[in-house]
Amino acid sequence: MGQVKAVQRQNGVALWRQIADRIRMSIAEGDYDATGMVPPETLLAEQFGVNRHTVRSALAALGQEGIVRSIQGRGTLIERRDRLNFPISRRTRFTTGIGAQARDVEGLLLSSKRETASTDIAAQLRLPPGAEVIRLEALRKADQRPVSVSTSWFPADRFAGIDEAYRLSGSITRAFAACGLADYLRVRTEVSAVHAEPEDMQRLELSPGAIVLVTKALNADPDGAPVQYAVTRFPADRVQFTISDGDGE
Repeated sequence: MGQVKAVQRQNGVALWRQIADRIRMSIAEGDYDATGMVPPETLLAEQFGVNRHTVRSALAALGQEGIVRSIQGRGTLIERRDRLNFPISRRTRFTTGIGAQARDVEGLLLSSKRETASTDIAAQLRLPPGAEVIRLEALRKADQRPVSVSTSWFPADRFAGIDEAYRLSGSITRAFAACGLADYLRVRTEVSAVHAEPEDMQRLELSPGAIVLVTKALNADPDGAPVQYAVTRFPADRVQFTISDGDGE
């Protein structure tokens, strides 16, 4: 088992949440593969320098996420759920990337709004100050399990009606096609990891302390004109990324 990283009592993050993060990371790294069980509460409490109640709170949160399961008389079992692999490439497509790994993939429009682009969004999409954009909030599921929630912005003048097109198709690619754009390319993707915000916890069916992988992505048409800027959140225990320079089709 890897070296246990000490929890910090003065950093503003609850101890149980820090411990849940450490256990989640240890599970992901295979530290407990030999037994398939999380170490006993007494051992974890000793390792992290906390009481058993704090460890129990961390394990309860992981149980709500579906990562572990308490079995009377045995301890805490690690639930074996393989993560979906999401490829990121020049032609990143959600349905293509996830579709072969799930029986059913769907995209649901949560909300849409036509609004004035913020300074940052205007810069990302290379729009003049005061230009309008269409903002979409979307939830994607694989086999009925939420696997991402995204916020996307599109130039409103060019993609009028893309919200309705997405609502009908559940696909950004098909929504673009309905608006006259047959192809688009990924310009860049930035990836980070953070604790899920309350709204994302509800949408992605996560418990407090859960980690989400965040991508900030810019897509452009074949001529290089930006067509979409998106911030997408993925549950870290359900999705992993493979990044390549290829087309990814």
